[in-house]
Amino acid sequence: MPSFKGRLHDPRTATAVGRWLGVAIAVCFLTGLISHFLQKPPDWLQPLLPPRPVWGYRLTQGLHVASGIAAIPLLLAKLWTVYPRLFVWPPARNVRHALERLSIAVLVAAAVFQLFSGLLNIVQWYPWPFSFVPVHYAVAWVLVGALLLHLAVKAPEIRAHWTRRSAGTLELPAEDRPDRRSFLAGVAAAVGAVTVVTVGQSLTPLKRLDLLAPRHPDHGPQGLPVNRTAAAAGLAAGVAPASWRLTVTGPRPYELGLAELRAMPQHTVTLPIACVEGWSKSAEWTGVRVRDLLDRAGAPPGALLRVVSLERRGAYRVMEMGRGYARDPLTLLALRLNGEVLSLDHGFPARIIAPNRPGVLQTKWVSRLEVL
Repeated sequence: MPSFKGRLHDPRTATAVGRWLGVAIAVCFLTGLISHFLQKPPDWLQPLLPPRPVWGYRLTQGLHVASGIAAIPLLLAKLWTVYPRLFVWPPARNVRHALERLSIAVLVAAAVFQLFSGLLNIVQWYPWPFSFVPVHYAVAWVLVGALLLHLAVKAPEIRAHWTRRSAGTLELPAEDRPDRRSFLAGVAAAVGAVTVVTVGQSLTPLKRLDLLAPRHPDHGPQGLPVNRTAAAAGLAAGVAPASWRLTVTGPRPYELGLAELRAMPQHTVTLPIACVEGWSKSAEWTGVRVRDLLDRAGAPPGALLRVVSLERRGAYRVMEMGRGYARDPLTLLALRLNGEVLSLDHGFPARIIAPNRPGVLQTKWVSRLEVL
């Protein structure tokens, strides 16, 4: 039977760290829901998704990744404060105690899985056989359910140690207070450090401190990062401008070559690319308004739009957007980036750019627009 003689494995320390961890998990969960429903909206939600604010997804996904990273040192600190209780004997004294222990096991397992699989996702390393997105989404609900159950079970103990003046806290040894303050200050410093050296990938004023994040907002072709390259999409050989055609279906279907598309009225907008991995950056895009292409095809005002890419493989080679995005004046079939013709990795000859959209839905190498 292990013996634990360390101090600060007490309810007050666990409660103080748990409050911070609970906030981080709540922010991560809520922003994760936003990301999930923007990426994979149910049919009833698709027409209702808002294209404003233009920086909405950039903010929420930046918060999602930042809060998830911040939660890692908080989870480790929380586990340190409570780990002696994980080795109590007997492991189950009665049915209620057994259920409580089971709920804690589920909570710890779900939290560890969510945070560390999310961390691997932002570096795009997937050492598992399952699809990350649906599993991450499902386990998020398991984590939140287990957390709510844990809070309900532990509510009396949490209440007794919520503040420094709570009854339970005052019963703890007074000599532990300076060490507890030092420990909590150290945890706060660790959270601050990992946040500062990673959040610059989305909060560009801090990009010079972006030491540990997998993306720097200025690194990439044409001054913009690339997640999915042309080679990864099966287009390493490139796209021949002379043979490329844009097909637009609808009541009046038509095709356009690249020269014809460039001859149409061009519009320039400044919009961010914001990716699920947490990085984002604003850029200047020039191209043809998607609504102009839809009007030419005779699309009704409420029509949805399906966009098909030349990609040979990939889960997002076909994308759909609701009428709010398709009709927004900022939504372009972009031909140029920061004043230059799109590079192949950025989607040459044409790509979608729309406000308040995940980067995976800003389809590159567009070949077809289908009015639905």
